[in-house]
Amino acid sequence: MSRFQRIKQKKQKKILQKQIDETQKKLIRVSIGLIGAFMVLTFVFGDHGILQLYKLKKEKTKIQNHIIKLREEKEELVLEKHRLENDLDYIEKLAREKYRMAKPGEKVFKVISDKEDLETK
Repeated sequence: MSRFQRIKQKKQKKILQKQIDETQKKLIRVSIGLIGAFMVLTFVFGDHGILQLYKLKKEKTKIQNHIIKLREEKEELVLEKHRLENDLDYIEKLAREKYRMAKPGEKVFKVISDKEDLETK
């Protein structure tokens, strides 16, 4: 083998090694890119991702508002219970307005508004 052939082989080996190195670098870059894309997708769309956390936060707020409404309703019912147990004037008012009851000797008149009169026609 001549010196020229050996130099040519060395150049070919260097070129081949350079191509292999570039291919390996591209493969590593693509692999890192795919892993990064997978991690981003998991971070956004996964079971513990941003979207799931947003949905849970929204649901938590909705439930907290419902709890507040229920507590207010409970307070109103406790107050109503207390008034029904202890306030005779309130009981009498309810009996007269809601159940159209009257004391002995009183007369109850039903007042028909214009809207009710028109609806019956």
